[in-house]
Amino acid sequence: MSTIRIAQVDAFTDEPCTGNPAGVVPDADGLSASQMQAIANEMAVSETAFLRSSDDDDRRIRYFTPSQEVDLCGHATIGSFAYLSEAGLDPGTTSLETNVGVLEVDLEADGTVWMTQDAPKIREVDLEYARVADALGVDRAALEGASADLPLAVSSTGLPFLIVPITYLSDVGGARPDMAAIEEVTDSVDATGIYLFSFDALEGESTLHGRMFAPGAGVPEDPVTGTASGAVGAYLDHFGAFDGDVPAEMRLEQGHYVDRPGIARVRLDSGVRVGGRGVTVLDGTLTVPADEEDDILEA
Repeated sequence: MSTIRIAQVDAFTDEPCTGNPAGVVPDADGLSASQMQAIANEMAVSETAFLRSSDDDDRRIRYFTPSQEVDLCGHATIGSFAYLSEAGLDPGTTSLETNVGVLEVDLEADGTVWMTQDAPKIREVDLEYARVADALGVDRAALEGASADLPLAVSSTGLPFLIVPITYLSDVGGARPDMAAIEEVTDSVDATGIYLFSFDALEGESTLHGRMFAPGAGVPEDPVTGTASGAVGAYLDHFGAFDGDVPAEMRLEQGHYVDRPGIARVRLDSGVRVGGRGVTVLDGTLTVPADEEDDILEA
């Protein structure tokens, strides 16, 4: 039986056992889809990234949850390149082929990884605040109090999220989400999940504090979400959330209420870019499972 190298990397942090854990297979050439799915199921983290060679770009990447392939994952991308940096990859820009197109990933000398996301697509949605409040388990008045300048809207820079502003950090932390109701809300607006946030953050240098719920995608609450961070950054710019110019860099807190705190950084200077660090917490080998695609019996 053959083996492959595999790692677990905590993304959007430089402290082990915090941030968002991702599986990383740095050399997945030769693995079938069924083998990648089995490995992702064995890793049992929200996403595992499989790095492969590409005919047209520097690398190809595929992402699998324990149950299915997904087109894009921010924290697994950050984690993959943090791992490659630790393994000796030189700083610079990599063209990365994904299921949703080619993305640029920039690796800085200090190990920070920047992922360029898709051009923003933002649309306001017609949802009753009472319905959203009930789904999130928050006070309706706290939602409506934050709605004067920032409406409910779906924002996407690769994956669509319903962006929901609320007044205070205590409102964010006090949310008691009804996962079935959240799934119904997100399905009704064609969104992957709900990103609830407040400008009332834990640290003075942070832009906001957020939580992301995506039960329809198999993620009841995600610790730190790269794709949602890009989406909320684009949303804030679109609706003029800042007096004057948009900050050169936004600092988004997430994960504290699931004991996996981390920071996603967002820049809008040349498109939407999401950045962060990563730390490898497990590194070893895994026995490659049998290829189910070779076991199909013909009548």
